Amino acid sequence: MNAESDERGPAGTDGVDRPEQGLGSRAPHFIKRSRPLHLSWQVGVFVVGLAVVVAGVIMLPLPGPGWLVIFAGMAIWATEFVWAQLVLRWTKRKVTEAAQRALDPRVRRRNIILTVVGLAIVCSLVGYYVATYGLRLPWDVGH
Repeated sequence: MNAESDERGPAGTDGVDRPEQGLGSRAPHFIKRSRPLHLSWQVGVFVVGLAVVVAGVIMLPLPGPGWLVIFAGMAIWATEFVWAQLVLRWTKRKVTEAAQRALDPRVRRRNIILTVVGLAIVCSLVGYYVATYGLRLPWDVGH
């Protein structure tokens, strides 16, 4: 099966439930009819998606919704490229699984306990540091 092909097996034949909508280009029909026009459409979609993904990567260390922008760029790519559609489906499945696991009472209890223990350790280390060295602010060092 070619990665560029729009034909996929029916839902559930490979053990994976697939949505009704198939994979492949979502370009308008008049664009798909002309090979040069479709190729230029794909290049345009790739460039726009790349710009959005690069902006998201730049936002990761800076203020801004970095991951949200990266996924928006992937969604732009997914309008035209099968590989991006598959990546988005995999990501959605993993996020849904993680959300379901997070709602499990045992997992929530474990996460709360780990958070409380972590905060207690951090508070005790900060308390020890302040008791040992005092609270000296960085701008008061010269005095």
